[in-house]
Amino acid sequence: MQVTTTVADTRAALDGARRAGRTVGLVPTMGFLHEGHLSLITRARAECDVVAVTIFVNPLQFGAGEDLATYPRDLERDSAMAEASGADLVFAPAVEEMYPAAPLTSVVVAGLSGSMEGATRPTHFAGVATVVAKLFNVAGPCRAYFGEKDFQQLVVIRTMVTDLSFDVVVVGCPIVREPDGLARSSRNSYLTTDERAAAPVLHRALVAGVDAVVGGERDPAVVKALVADRVAAEPRADLDYVELVDPETLDPVERLAGESRLLAAVRCGRARLLDNLSVLVPEQG
Repeated sequence: MQVTTTVADTRAALDGARRAGRTVGLVPTMGFLHEGHLSLITRARAECDVVAVTIFVNPLQFGAGEDLATYPRDLERDSAMAEASGADLVFAPAVEEMYPAAPLTSVVVAGLSGSMEGATRPTHFAGVATVVAKLFNVAGPCRAYFGEKDFQQLVVIRTMVTDLSFDVVVVGCPIVREPDGLARSSRNSYLTTDERAAAPVLHRALVAGVDAVVGGERDPAVVKALVADRVAAEPRADLDYVELVDPETLDPVERLAGESRLLAAVRCGRARLLDNLSVLVPEQG
C-alpha cells in the first residue's frame, strides 16, 4: 500500500490509475479508524479497482472550544487497518499541505447547513464542505463513500456535488453499530465506563420513535417528544436535538407520510453522539 502526504503525489497516483483504465474509490476520514470506516473501505474495495483513504483532521470543521487538539490520532494504526481492509493508498497530509495559507474561499451549502448540527456548530458544515471539495479536486473522478451516521453531512455533500458539478458519485453506507445499538464513532473513545453504559439510550430512543410510527402515530411532535422523554430518563445523557425531516431536503415534516428521517444528538460527558433511523410510512392500500 502507498502512503502519500502531498497533493501532487496523490493526484499523480490516482490520475495514473485512471489512465490505466481503473476506477477509483475514495473514503474520506479524520482517522482513528473503527469498524464503520472499515465497512466503507470494504464497500469501495468491492466496487472500485483502486481504493484511496484520506486521513486528515480538518481544523476548519472544529469550532472554538471543540476537541481539535485532543481528537484521537494514530496514523500507523490507521494505515495498517486501512491496508488490511483493502486500501491501495492512504493520503495523510499535514495541515500545511492542505492549507498553505489561511483559506479565503469557503464552500457553504445554504439551507441545509443551518439546522440540527449546524445550529449547534454554526461553522461546522462550511469546514466540512470546503475540505471535501478540496479532497474531491485532489482525487479526481471517483466514487466517494460516506457513512449514514452523519446523515446531515451526507446530504450536504451530495448537494454540493450536484451544485458544483463534481465528477463524483457519492455513496451512502449503512451505520455500523455495537451489539447494544450504539453507532460506531471515533469519539466513543471519550466515554467513561459509566457513560458507555448510558450511551445506547440514544439508539433505543430512536427505535421507540420508529416503533410509534409503525404503531400508527403520524404526528412528528408526538414522536419527537417520545424520543426526548426516553433520553431524559437517562441522567448521563443530555439531549441536544431530535428532528423528523425529509431525507433529501432536511426540511422538517409536518405530517408523517412516505419516507422521513429521525435524527438526534446527545452529549454523554465529553462525547457528543449522533444517530438516525429511516422512518417509512406504508402507502394506504
